Amino acid sequence: MKQYILFLIIFLTITSIQAQSKLIKASAYLDVKSGKLIQPANILIENGLIKSINPQSIPENIEVIDLGSKILLPGLMDMHVHLNLDFIPNYSTLLVTDNASKSALRASKNAEATLMAGFTTVRNIGQVHPSIELIDVSLADASDNGWINAPRIIPTGHMLGITGGHADLSMQGGFAETVMDLGPEYGIANGTDEFVKATRYQIKYGAKAIKIMATAGVTSLEGPVGAQQMTTEEMTAVVEEANRHNITVAAHAHGTDGIIAALQAGVTSIEHGSLLSDDAIKLFIQKGAYLVPTTALLDIMPLSYDKMNPIVVEKAKYVVPLAIESHEKAIKAGVKIVLGTDAPLIPHGKNALELSAMMKRGMNSIDAIRAATINSAKMLKISDRGEIKEGLLADIIAVELNPLEDIKTLENVKFVMKGGTIYKNEN
Repeated sequence: MKQYILFLIIFLTITSIQAQSKLIKASAYLDVKSGKLIQPANILIENGLIKSINPQSIPENIEVIDLGSKILLPGLMDMHVHLNLDFIPNYSTLLVTDNASKSALRASKNAEATLMAGFTTVRNIGQVHPSIELIDVSLADASDNGWINAPRIIPTGHMLGITGGHADLSMQGGFAETVMDLGPEYGIANGTDEFVKATRYQIKYGAKAIKIMATAGVTSLEGPVGAQQMTTEEMTAVVEEANRHNITVAAHAHGTDGIIAALQAGVTSIEHGSLLSDDAIKLFIQKGAYLVPTTALLDIMPLSYDKMNPIVVEKAKYVVPLAIESHEKAIKAGVKIVLGTDAPLIPHGKNALELSAMMKRGMNSIDAIRAATINSAKMLKISDRGEIKEGLLADIIAVELNPLEDIKTLENVKFVMKGGTIYKNEN
């Protein structure tokens, strides 16, 4: 009897290991560090991790996923999305027509579309909903627990900004006083003490990064585009508090003065960076900060003017050509670039359009792919993803063509694996 039980335990253990093991076979995989395609691509997956690459021996009776002539890449990352928002006419009405539950369901829908596009990690860079609950934190938990089909989500909670500024959601709808008066818990603060309180609240309830609004935005209805909103002292207070928790800070910043002030405050990344002076570019390099240019929307935004407030349209007509020039200068100067789309301004699920747009601004294909993989991981201070490498998470996608020769193949991903689980296989 004891021998039988021992045999049964060994059998079940072996069966369990085999059930958790998979072998992906493809023609090649992209080594994003070297920028070379490695042939062949036999990737052994075990317990959600990459166990080995092109192993000399393969365990018997494991699941084999034969992708034929396809090419493998690490899962892509988008570092600037708003999952709980859809870009529709009068989209600001969603602030009051969606309750928190509906906003979370909307976000879940958009998260699945993003995952199916090959993006296995995203940073939800600010909750666009006036609910005290941190919707993106709940969404991240749901993704981690396998409740929903979604990328790995880095939540930031509420965006931080001044009263009446770009983070103040009441401005989006032009709401009257008392309709939507928001305080530090919602990210709306004034003075260093309130901004520290706002930062601590987001971190307390699960934010893994912080977003501040250093300047007005192109879609702002208040003030001139790019005008600095938070003071340098306020931004510094947020960065210092976040750093104590080993939390990175992203700064929405369009105007030159706000960009420079945010960089001097020590932010990890500048989002958009539309009006970059030579001094700002030098400061990027000096500080080692990242630029998340969201540059594809500069090509798409003019096509969406009919959905926008006339004030926003006039601002966009002024900013778009200057932003394109700024991004070209930053790329040429060697500023560290990370992919971000500002979805839904780029539709959820169309995130890979940003890769082509970055190449239009002067990047080569491998650097554009690095912006969506290893650069994103470094910016997040995360070492478990961004490459196809032994010991890292089995976040793997597959495409039909060589992405170094045709970047647009990444707009039509055929296979998506996250943590060893297959979510899409059109082979």
